[in-house]
Amino acid sequence: MEQTARVADPGEGLDDDGVITTSARTGRAPDAFRPIVRAAVDAIRAEAPTASAYLYGSAATGQASSPKSDVDILTIGLDEAVAAQISSELSATFRGLCRAVEIATGSMSDFVGDSDAAYGGRVFLHHYCVHLLGVDLDSAAEGFRGDRRAARGFNGDIDRHLAVWRESSGSIEPTELGRRVARKTLLATAGLVSVHDVTWTTDRGLAAHRWSDVHPPLRAELVELLAWSDGAAAPTQRHLDRALDGIISTIVEQFADSIGLWPRSAV
Repeated sequence: MEQTARVADPGEGLDDDGVITTSARTGRAPDAFRPIVRAAVDAIRAEAPTASAYLYGSAATGQASSPKSDVDILTIGLDEAVAAQISSELSATFRGLCRAVEIATGSMSDFVGDSDAAYGGRVFLHHYCVHLLGVDLDSAAEGFRGDRRAARGFNGDIDRHLAVWRESSGSIEPTELGRRVARKTLLATAGLVSVHDVTWTTDRGLAAHRWSDVHPPLRAELVELLAWSDGAAAPTQRHLDRALDGIISTIVEQFADSIGLWPRSAV
């Protein structure tokens, strides 16, 4: 899962044992967002009584700001179409309090097994999510180390995304595709920074600037991606295609070399 707004988490990093830390805690949601969370829980429960739900993103860490931040909720066991309908209705209802209510859907298989994807799912659930409803699928007794395995679990599919983006280029409006491309690529860059600096971060801004220091020739392109991800600038189709063959391909290659990609057999 990815946060839809770049809001830095002051608690994100590593503890003395190399375990990931974040500020995500029960009760951290700012007061303005609590009625939205309650309404979302009620709507999800009404549609899928056995579903599980988790708050994540800036509302979970207490860094959300009304009305600019989203309310991000992950569900397990909720139909995707129903989730989209609830998201639309709640976004309209609470338009003056938040930018949008985003309800993502997942399945049990996202967190079970030895695959990189499942491992990344468990890391995300344990460190970035606050349980709201249903059975809590976070079975980790202890935290996860912020290492290559965690970074690979989060973004080892970056090459697969690049393939999809190339196929989609020209059929999706450049501003929208550019935002998706930039956000995922900078999250992968954050993994590179984490491993290189022996730290842990998912912050796109920090990643862009720090990786620019490590690789100065990439600075202009990384800053451009950051502007696309934040909505401060929009790419043309030519700029987007250039990025796919340039900076994004470079990040994929660097990620493959220093962290590794998901095996092709992985689901």
